[in-house]
Amino acid sequence: MTSKSISFTVLVAILATFASKVLVINPNPELFLKYLVHLGPTSSIIIAKFIPFNFDDFRRHRKHPDKGKPVSICDDFPPNFPPPETNTTLTLCVDRNGCCNFTTVQSAVDTVANFSMKRTVIWINSGIYYEKVIIPKTKPNITFQGQGYTSTAIAWNDTANSANGTFYSGSVQVFAANFIAKNISFMNVAPIPRPGDVGAQAVAIRIAGDQAAFWGCGFFGAQDTLHDDRGRHYFKDCYIQGSIDFIFGNGKSLYEGCQLISMASPVAPGSKGINGAVTAHGRASADENSGFAFVNCSVGGTGRIWLGRAWRPFSRVVFALTSMTDIIAPEGWNDFNDPTRDQTIFYGEYNCTGDGANITSRAPYVQKLNDTQATLFLNTTFIDGDAWLQSFNS
Repeated sequence: MTSKSISFTVLVAILATFASKVLVINPNPELFLKYLVHLGPTSSIIIAKFIPFNFDDFRRHRKHPDKGKPVSICDDFPPNFPPPETNTTLTLCVDRNGCCNFTTVQSAVDTVANFSMKRTVIWINSGIYYEKVIIPKTKPNITFQGQGYTSTAIAWNDTANSANGTFYSGSVQVFAANFIAKNISFMNVAPIPRPGDVGAQAVAIRIAGDQAAFWGCGFFGAQDTLHDDRGRHYFKDCYIQGSIDFIFGNGKSLYEGCQLISMASPVAPGSKGINGAVTAHGRASADENSGFAFVNCSVGGTGRIWLGRAWRPFSRVVFALTSMTDIIAPEGWNDFNDPTRDQTIFYGEYNCTGDGANITSRAPYVQKLNDTQATLFLNTTFIDGDAWLQSFNS
């Protein structure tokens, strides 16, 4: 590792260490990151991917490698960017170095006109944007366009304790309808909770608006990483990492081709203890039309975990055509230790593969779906996608 670059793994570990010791984060990113360098490298289990992070990017000018003359880093931008506004689209540009209209994501969001019917694309350059971002109900039709989920990230460090509740701890909180995110990561870098910690839940993103779509995005945290709160949502080719209930809420969502990675602590061979769960769906009554469907996904990582537990009595989750490693406990699921929920929860599996997909020892309330039953969950009709879901390139 050179002095000019640091892996995102190391950076996030440092962020977590720093966040656990300091209540007020330095708002100046250059000074903040220079301080982090002096903390020294450390290992991290918050994130398993790498994002090259070049500290030269914080200098507005650098020397030309051949002539030694100063050139602006903004010269890397294509001419006439962002493109001019059209009748249907407005593009705003965010760059932490000042090469665009905005240096923070929230400042770009704040500029969007209330109740605009136009699609506002907020193009976000590579880098870590250490800020808390809120998109209110009054600002629908916003797109976050990153440069790759291993290149662009929004991160913050709130917990249930610091934010007065888990629901408010999200680094990004989306209350508006028709939100789209492409090729960007959402992170909560609060310290990883220890067993029994109270108020340590730390959400990376809360999605409380209807008709949201995420393409090639990353979600990183530990407990309660992705708050799939309410509304119809689509996740395609995403990377989702956490430990306990790391996908939770009462949304009606389709996860297609996603990697679900447990970062629960490794367990001793033969141990029957459980230290994590992928989902905690919050359907409270049979009248609620919600649920999570995972199709062509993969489940792996560390620990010994459940596919889901019944946060509320009508919890509904289906895993179909998904590969599972042996981190999945044989019983597969948990009724929140409330047997009265066994008659109302809907947990189904369909044609899954891998060592963790053996259903012979599954809990008695788990359903092995047939072709007809599974059809309801296998494509975007589950979320009424024909009525609202746009293609990636639209």
